[in-house]
Amino acid sequence: MDKELMMPTEISIKDKKKLMKGNIVRAALFARSKVVEVMTEGHDRYYLIYYKNSLIYGEKLTKITEGTFIDKVFHEGIILKAPNPMLPTFIPNLNVSIPNKNKLFSELQSHFSLQEVAYIATTLDSFFEKNQLIGMIDKIYFHFKRSGKFMKSFQVIRILNDFAPSLKSAKERFESYEYFSYHDFYNTSSLPDILKKDPHYIELHCFQNRLNPENHKFLEEILTKQECPVEVLLLWLERVEKLQNVECVEKYTALALRFITLEQWMLVLAEANINPFRVLTEAKTLIEKMIAKSNNEKAALYLFTFLDDLPHSYETILINIWENSDPKFVFTHLDNFLVLLKHLPDDKKTIHIEQKMLQLAVLLLEEHDLQTVRQKLIPIHETVSHLKVIEMINKMAELEEDPDRMMELGDYYAEFYQYDKAIDCFFWEMELQPQNPIPVLKISKMYQQKGMVKEASEYQKIGAQLKHNQQVG
Repeated sequence: MDKELMMPTEISIKDKKKLMKGNIVRAALFARSKVVEVMTEGHDRYYLIYYKNSLIYGEKLTKITEGTFIDKVFHEGIILKAPNPMLPTFIPNLNVSIPNKNKLFSELQSHFSLQEVAYIATTLDSFFEKNQLIGMIDKIYFHFKRSGKFMKSFQVIRILNDFAPSLKSAKERFESYEYFSYHDFYNTSSLPDILKKDPHYIELHCFQNRLNPENHKFLEEILTKQECPVEVLLLWLERVEKLQNVECVEKYTALALRFITLEQWMLVLAEANINPFRVLTEAKTLIEKMIAKSNNEKAALYLFTFLDDLPHSYETILINIWENSDPKFVFTHLDNFLVLLKHLPDDKKTIHIEQKMLQLAVLLLEEHDLQTVRQKLIPIHETVSHLKVIEMINKMAELEEDPDRMMELGDYYAEFYQYDKAIDCFFWEMELQPQNPIPVLKISKMYQQKGMVKEASEYQKIGAQLKHNQQVG
């Protein structure tokens, strides 16, 4: 759907004592985590890491290093690209302060469990040395081990092994005999049973395998219980887009309308390549209300993407848009209007078309040379034949090649309100026929049309004198 309908999502970032404003470029969901990429007014790129909707940390980065968590999320997560209308709801707060880097892990331990802190550490490898993060996770592992909490220590060593698979010590501990029973539990137990013991693991596992129907359903149930409607919608949208199976639209529309408008939801569906005019019964009524309020151009922007896949019942709406759209708007979206015309009945294509094409030709002649205008009008001629305006442009293109017919070309320019170009043609003719009053009087008339009274009067006098000389002679 047309990007003109969508606004950028602005965000303010306070980094130490520096306050910056910028726009969100894209964001991505990865289980409990989110990554947000921001382009500041100074053209710096900031990356913000969230966990359970809490901002964990962020910094300016010149590039994303391959293999880091940020790189992984933007390849394997669910991505929202600006200017998606869901971005403002995806980000909990659009005014953020980046935490103190030196105090970060001590602060994290006061807000999250140690197992969560271990996982959060793995999301920060773009900002901290990997060995530092490994050391942090190791400390948590040994804390659980010394405390006799073997299930917790197993969960943490799994996190470390996934984070640093080449780390020999982590692999040996993860595969050690003492953890065989835990491996069996994870391999043989049901998703609900594992959820009771390790909710973090099960959410991550289901997210990474979310296109599997069982995992998708279970993850959606978890997110629904956690009251995460945005995440539920993103799961559904991705599934529909990838599997090309639009189902349960009413259910997810009701969910979406809890926090965004119907207009925004239509834009969201369009971003996921879902035709809202096929799946939403309310869509047609919304467009009709826009037309009734003379918001024809806004209605057109909603429809353009799906012109080739609109129900037949939209024909009257398309006719209204064609007949009532401003020529400048038609000129700006000419390619879309050419498609629109193909879907109109032949008897409706010609309604007001000569007048609209005249206005369009005027706009084109103001910005382009004659040959370019002729080329731009060819697709219209192929869609609607026998248009007087196009025949005139074609004739003008021929006249332009004949220096002996500049007077005729000037008359055509005058019909298109191109008075300066007409004056140039009449000047040419005046130089060729210095005793002929007609081109001089035409120049006078053009200046009169331009509101240049003094110049018009002067050429009127010259033309009158030439006319008198002819009569006397």
